[in-house]
Amino acid sequence: MTDQPDLSGKVTARGDVVVSLTEYRQNRDPVPVMFHRRELDAILRIYGRMVGEGEWKDYAIDQLKDRAVFSVFKRSGEMPLYRIEKNPRLASKQGAYSVLNTHGTILKRGHDLPQVLKVFDKALKLID
Repeated sequence: MTDQPDLSGKVTARGDVVVSLTEYRQNRDPVPVMFHRRELDAILRIYGRMVGEGEWKDYAIDQLKDRAVFSVFKRSGEMPLYRIEKNPRLASKQGAYSVLNTHGTILKRGHDLPQVLKVFDKALKLID
């Protein structure tokens, strides 16, 4: 059993298999979707602020075939409070980035991650 995809190709006289490069690329397992460094910087900046305020305690990063998910927890044994998702298939439609709450309701969605993360900004209150 190998990591290589099962491709049918031409067998040479020596027994080697010759496979077209385009056929190989098409049959290869897709690379999982990941957050880029700048995206993670923006997310971890918000995460650090919320940890400092005592609201968030833990996080998890999932890199799936169709999307990347950054989950935020109050306690590590619970359901995530928020999920920040990157889904490239939605980039041309509603936007690749979205923030979901515990129940799966989309709080904000868009094409620009810093704009989507503004959902975590708190409004300043005037205290008399």
